[in-house]
Amino acid sequence: MKINILLLTKLVLLLFMQLSAGTVFSQTRTISGTVSESDGTTLPGATVQVKGTNLFAVSDRNGSFSLANVPNNTVTLVASFVGFAPTEITVAANLTSISIVLSDSRALDEVVVTGVFDERTRMDASIAITTLGREIIDNQVPNSAPDLLRNVPGVYVNSSVGEIRNSVSSRGITVGSTDGSFGYEYVSMQEDGLPITNTTYFSYGPDFFLRADATLERLDAVRGGPASVAAANAPGGIFNYVSKRGGNIFGGEVRLKQGLLGNGANSLTRLDGNIGGPLGKNWFYNIGGFYRYDQGARYPGYPMNEGGQVKANVEKKYSKGSLKIFLKYLDDKNGFAQPILTTGYDNPRLAPGFNSSSTNFPEAFKYSAKDLVNGGNYDFDSRNQVKNKYKSIAFTWDHELGNDWSFTNSAKYAANSVLYNTQGGVIPSSITDLTPYFFLGGFGAGFPGAFTFSNVKTGETLANVSVTGGVPVVTSSTLPGQDILPNSILLIPLSYYDNTVNEFLERFAFNKKIGNMNFNLGGYFGYSDAKRYSGGDIGLATMENHPKMLSLSFAGTPLYGISNGVPITGAPGVYQLTNAAGVGQGTGNLGAYISFNATQNQGALFFGHTWNLSDKWTFDWGVRYESVNIKGNNIRPNLIGSPFSGGTDGDIFTTYDNNSLDTLGSYKFDYTINTFSYSAALNYKLNDNLAIYGRYSQGKKAPDLDFYFTLNTPQNLLLYRPKVRSTEQIELGLKSGFGKSDLFVTPFYSVLSGVPVGQIFQDTNGTYYFPPRTYAKYQTVGVEIETNIYVNPHFSVRGVATFQKTKLGEYEVWEANANGPEDDTILSYSGNEADNAPRVMLNVTPTYTISRFYTFLTWSYLGSRQANAANVFKLPAFSQFDFSAGYNFSKALQLSLNVNNLFNTYGVMTFQRPGSLGQVLGGNASFSKAEYDAAVAADTPYSTVGIQPRAFYLTATFKF
Repeated sequence: MKINILLLTKLVLLLFMQLSAGTVFSQTRTISGTVSESDGTTLPGATVQVKGTNLFAVSDRNGSFSLANVPNNTVTLVASFVGFAPTEITVAANLTSISIVLSDSRALDEVVVTGVFDERTRMDASIAITTLGREIIDNQVPNSAPDLLRNVPGVYVNSSVGEIRNSVSSRGITVGSTDGSFGYEYVSMQEDGLPITNTTYFSYGPDFFLRADATLERLDAVRGGPASVAAANAPGGIFNYVSKRGGNIFGGEVRLKQGLLGNGANSLTRLDGNIGGPLGKNWFYNIGGFYRYDQGARYPGYPMNEGGQVKANVEKKYSKGSLKIFLKYLDDKNGFAQPILTTGYDNPRLAPGFNSSSTNFPEAFKYSAKDLVNGGNYDFDSRNQVKNKYKSIAFTWDHELGNDWSFTNSAKYAANSVLYNTQGGVIPSSITDLTPYFFLGGFGAGFPGAFTFSNVKTGETLANVSVTGGVPVVTSSTLPGQDILPNSILLIPLSYYDNTVNEFLERFAFNKKIGNMNFNLGGYFGYSDAKRYSGGDIGLATMENHPKMLSLSFAGTPLYGISNGVPITGAPGVYQLTNAAGVGQGTGNLGAYISFNATQNQGALFFGHTWNLSDKWTFDWGVRYESVNIKGNNIRPNLIGSPFSGGTDGDIFTTYDNNSLDTLGSYKFDYTINTFSYSAALNYKLNDNLAIYGRYSQGKKAPDLDFYFTLNTPQNLLLYRPKVRSTEQIELGLKSGFGKSDLFVTPFYSVLSGVPVGQIFQDTNGTYYFPPRTYAKYQTVGVEIETNIYVNPHFSVRGVATFQKTKLGEYEVWEANANGPEDDTILSYSGNEADNAPRVMLNVTPTYTISRFYTFLTWSYLGSRQANAANVFKLPAFSQFDFSAGYNFSKALQLSLNVNNLFNTYGVMTFQRPGSLGQVLGGNASFSKAEYDAAVAADTPYSTVGIQPRAFYLTATFKF
């Protein structure tokens, strides 16, 4: 993959550069002139570009520019400067001197196309939308594509774990934000107007296939209201990544980025390229992509990210419309960070021996395990991490039908796959806790015996635990990390998921204009065929930075149970609980091996109406009826964890392969969810510089596939029924412009209800069960602020801010007690503040530009957040600073420097509660005030994931 993409990129760039050199620029001229304000003040540092190409010049200190190699025919120049509206100037053939006057730039005058049924300027649109253009995107180095959304008010982004498994939510709806697999349930992540993927579930989500590279033109971010009727099953917001398209003249760019990550300890090399231009009369193309090798901020000894993508589009324009075809191929391997041991709850700091660049990924290991569902084996290699592949073809057809009728149709077919070979978590566990021994070996230690922990590679004995009468005692230990948590190791659930999803998406709309009205009627269809095989085992490792895998053995007589008062024991001897890689098998029916199969058929009809009541008043409303059918079956094996059969190898003394198949249980489901959503708004434009609007929306959402994949036991199949989730949103908007600056203020109130609260508990026999599901309601009140302040031609400030408070209107959880499900009790946290919902989010970027040089510093602030629904403590607020500076050496060459997290702040994004294996699996919601007080008193460590550590990037960009 590495060699092929690099060679392809180089060859394509070389080919088109050579083809264009002798044709496109065979007859050229130089155009000179000045750029100034309306009052005659010249503008140094303004950009003058030939539209549809990368031919450009930058004005000098006198506002003068000289643009060479311009084709000697009629061309369009685009002049732009911070604080001014981009201006297009048509220059006739043979003309070589012009004067350009720029007028004030206002985001109010941006044309809105995402989240509306007809194109309108932002001043006339009654929606909360932010557009991030090339000037914002190009000058940053985000941790991921969703990380760009930190520039949008009202949006919460958690990109701390890396490039995939991010979380994006809006307006306080941070449900699932601690787990990226569920972090997109209420928003629609799109590319060129269609969802990247039409479904989400555990171990599968849109950012597995979303990358920001040189092909990205802009990002449209719509929050709240209109998404209820404009998006498919996503009432929380629409985030549309729009690709570049080709123009009249060939042009392109190449970017080479070298990074030092993890506070300078690890390396990144990345190559981006993009080219575009005409293919013939009214035919245009664009092709580009990237490849990168990235050791990651927390380097485990093998790259965290390696791979790339190629994207292309072809457009045909004709007298009544256009046809665009989009192609995409992504082949990428990605890892994601795991929680690291942390001390202190008021002021979290990583435990001794760990820093922000540490990793608890163990050294590379691999093994083969039996596939107990499909037969054969599956092969686990930790270096594979998460392999993501995405192949898609899409088209968009716009056609004028005549008599003010128009038609738009977009469709996409995608074949997606995600292969997991990674850690499902990291759980500190005491070696005096008998639960993991039972979990791995299937036996108790009722008879005298001893457990031995050894280094897998060296064979060195690191700890011995003697057991007499069921009481474990540590007799010797040289385990590392014992000053953090005595007599403890890391228990590492391993995830093997093989996901394949084939999808077809279709969206069409008819538009009719009648006088001062606009009508839009359309439909949406989505088909997804999803299959996932789930396998998994348990690894043991030392508790330290770069953990070492451990071997576990037991010498003695195992106790398997008691029948009629008589102990059932195994033969005395030495039992090996882990294989040669340090991996053991969860004994019995623990749910590690399941095959999931489902098809999702989704259809919707929508209608939108915009009525320009006068030159000041605009009324718009829309409705959406949606039907989602999910049908499938989950296949779960009933296993025999018999210690007397010897398992796969026939050896009773090797417990890591003792599971064998008894029967396969097939659990079928077929549910259809019908929803009706609506939204209405009124916009009043007081003058060209001031407008206000109000909107009320009620949106519905059907559960995603993760809900149905829990239907894998007879009990769950009877117990659970899908339930519609509802959103209710009220928002007001103030849009104002003053001089070259603008301000947007959007107070809002949102309610999300019908949210399932998932829990899993350990039973008395060592197996796990799901308690009856409860449902929650979230209520958020807040205000979003966005402003672009132009101080002078050299200095400007962009700021976004969110002030909000999210309350748990209804929230009940189960508390697991000592005797299995029989004595479980309900706890109510209704009225508490929602977890992981910061009251304050700020992002402020002052920018200074002079001639060919620019620099900016971004200050991001995330306020304190409740750690869990019980409100036992808060994750503290923190600030992050990102620095950037760049210089245009010529019209073709730019060099830039970025330093992310300038002061290497450790800002905690998520936490994992302390406690035993069973307590951790119960989730953070189960962490009670009494347990918290005890943990603080004993200084018991817990685990956290912080923001990415300091990173340095040097980027060279060549445009042609």
